[in-house]
Amino acid sequence: MAKSLIRVMLSSRCVDAFPAGSKTNLTDLRKELKREIESAEVLGRKLFEVWINEDAPPAEGTQDSWDACLQAVRDCDVLIVLSNGNAGWAAGEQDIGICHAEYMEGLRSAQAKVRMVALPTVADAQGSAGERNRRFQDYLSRQTAFRGGEVKTVADAKKRVFEALSDAVISLTQRGVQASASTRFDVGAALDWTRLDFRQRKTAMEMTLKTALGGLKGAKAVDGGVVVNLDGKEVVVVVHAIPASFSVAAARELVGRPFLEDHQRIKLLASAHGPLHLIACHRGATETQATSLLGFPDATVVSGPFGVFVADDVQKVQFAFLANCRDDSQTRHASQRFIEWLQQTGEAALVARRAVSRARIVKVVAKEMNI
Repeated sequence: MAKSLIRVMLSSRCVDAFPAGSKTNLTDLRKELKREIESAEVLGRKLFEVWINEDAPPAEGTQDSWDACLQAVRDCDVLIVLSNGNAGWAAGEQDIGICHAEYMEGLRSAQAKVRMVALPTVADAQGSAGERNRRFQDYLSRQTAFRGGEVKTVADAKKRVFEALSDAVISLTQRGVQASASTRFDVGAALDWTRLDFRQRKTAMEMTLKTALGGLKGAKAVDGGVVVNLDGKEVVVVVHAIPASFSVAAARELVGRPFLEDHQRIKLLASAHGPLHLIACHRGATETQATSLLGFPDATVVSGPFGVFVADDVQKVQFAFLANCRDDSQTRHASQRFIEWLQQTGEAALVARRAVSRARIVKVVAKEMNI
C-alpha cells in the first residue's frame, strides 16, 4: 500500500450471505465498499487505499493466507470489522478463527484504529465451527469498539462503514496532533510546569488530575480525590503526583506508598469503596517501578497507553501510574486514556469489586487501630 494514502482494511467473512437469504454475500459488499471508498475525494484528492482479503494471492486455509491477513491488520491505519459473529476458518479444530484473530490483532497492535460494524448474528453451527463462533462472540461481547448499532441492509451497512471511517479519521488525526505536541517539553505549558519546584509542580499535577476526574459523569470531589462511578459502584480515587523522574528519591518520597495510609482515609469510605490511587508521573513509568512501589512482584501489572496499572488480589491494593504528565493537557489526556482503558477492557468491574473488598479491609484495620 502506498504510504501517501490512508490505509483501510475491511475485515469480514467472505461467503456468508448478506442480507440474510439473499444471493449476495459479504465479499460482494466489501468489493463495493472498496470501490466507493477508494473513489471518494476530499478537496479534489483521493485519500484512501482499501485492502480486502480478495487482494491477497495465497489461497484461504494456508498459513501464508493467515500471515498475510494479520500483516495487513498491522499495516493498516484503520481496521473496520464487519462482524456477524462468524469466527471464520481455522487451521485446527481448537484454534480461533481468522476473523477472531484479525480483530484481536487489531486491538493488540493499535486499539484506537479499530472500528466495529455489527451485522445480524449467524445461526448456531455444530461441532468445532460452532465452538469457534461462540468463543468469538463471547470475545466481542467484552469489547467496546465503535459499532453504531446492528445493520441489516446493504445501504445501512455502507452508511455505517462510512460513519466508522470518518469517525476514525477525525479521532486519529486529533490524537496524532496531541502525540506530536507531547514530544516537545521545552516550550509552552510543559516548560511552565518544569520551571516550578517539586512542591508547586506536585500541587499543579494533582489539581489538574482531580479536575479531570471531577468532569466524569456523576463524579463528586472529596478531600484528596474524587468519588467516581465504576460499574455501578462508588469508588474513591485518591490523587497523587511524582513531580520528577521516579528515580529521583526526593520526588518519589513525596508520594511514598500511599496505600499504607488507607486506614487514615476511613471517613472517605463512609459511603464509597476503595480507595484506588492514581499517581501522576511527570516523566515515564515502568512495570519495575510499579512493582517496586507495591513492594513485591506477584500482582497484576499492566502497561497501557496511559502508563502502568497495578492490582494486588490479596490485599486488594490498586493504583495506576499516569505517565508523562508534563502539563495540564497531557495530564488530562493520561487520565482520559486510563478511564477509557478501564471501560474498554472490562477492568472497571474488577476494579470496583476489589474496591469493595479493600474498603472492608481498611475498615477492619482502622477499627483495630481505634481510628
